[in-house]
Amino acid sequence: MSSGKIVDWVAPGDKSGAFKRQQSVFRDFISRKPGSDFPPEKDRYHLYVCYACPWAHRTLIVRKLKGLEDIIPFTAVHWHMGEKGWRFAEANEHLPGENVTPDPVHKDYTHLRDIYFEVNPDYNGRFTVPTLYDKKQKRIVSNESSEIIRMFYHEFDDILPEKYKKVDLFPENLRSTIEATNEWTYNDINNGVYKSGFATTQEAYEKAVVPLFSSLDRVEADLKKSPGPFYHGEHVTEADVRLFTTIVRFDAVYVQHFKCNLRDIRSGYPAIHKWLRALYWDVPAFGETTQFEHIKKHYTKSHVQINRFSITPLGPIPDILPKDKEVAAVEAATKA
Repeated sequence: MSSGKIVDWVAPGDKSGAFKRQQSVFRDFISRKPGSDFPPEKDRYHLYVCYACPWAHRTLIVRKLKGLEDIIPFTAVHWHMGEKGWRFAEANEHLPGENVTPDPVHKDYTHLRDIYFEVNPDYNGRFTVPTLYDKKQKRIVSNESSEIIRMFYHEFDDILPEKYKKVDLFPENLRSTIEATNEWTYNDINNGVYKSGFATTQEAYEKAVVPLFSSLDRVEADLKKSPGPFYHGEHVTEADVRLFTTIVRFDAVYVQHFKCNLRDIRSGYPAIHKWLRALYWDVPAFGETTQFEHIKKHYTKSHVQINRFSITPLGPIPDILPKDKEVAAVEAATKA
């Protein structure tokens, strides 16, 4: 490993105080083209995720939307990240969520980092989720979530039932629009909450949090114009997947833990709040892959430089509101 610690989110001595996300290292691609090094095959690949992580959450959502549950198995690591990075749950630990278990592929491995060192003993980057692993070649295919979800879109279609082949999260007529949205959604929102929360100077914090809320305002305006219930109308697209995993964590964690408190979603953004709950309650791939215990405990108990005593706030209650309920202030305003 490099001289810095895994939990050094801003390099010690970096006077800018700004969080700079490391680029993913493994960037190969599963492809159904003849001669591919990584062809689509059932049970050849194993997906490693953490329920707490928004980037990994993307892959679980798409895996379920595309009906890949029997083709690509997964393991979820424990929610805690320590000095050695993500660890696997032990057999006697019982955490909520599917497949929070010891690594079934490598029986003796205790941490995700063990897989990275198996692939490259000299690896000196971060050990991140999601990690897509090829069991046949004992290689990491990719640890870049935006590319893993696109592999899942169509590369396995030849071995999927017809109803899942038809699921198109990146339709041709919306691709340029989605790509344009992805750029500012990633920079200002998905990564913006981290740039706000991990900042170690006031200047770096304000430089991140102001664009974050400006872009949330932009999302709010887009959703008000959309025929709904989803970002681009009646069908779920990549835009919904990429945005949801940040927004579902926003009130539960980012408002207090990352100081993203100019507004919350449930009282400050009615269109986003409606969109969020439509996905969570009506589309199983979103709600069933969301585990609030993992989310709240990971951030508050792993980021000791932010939360020294690892105290997890009890609120907000509930983690997400039912579709027919609003917070008291919103209900009062609508009745006035």
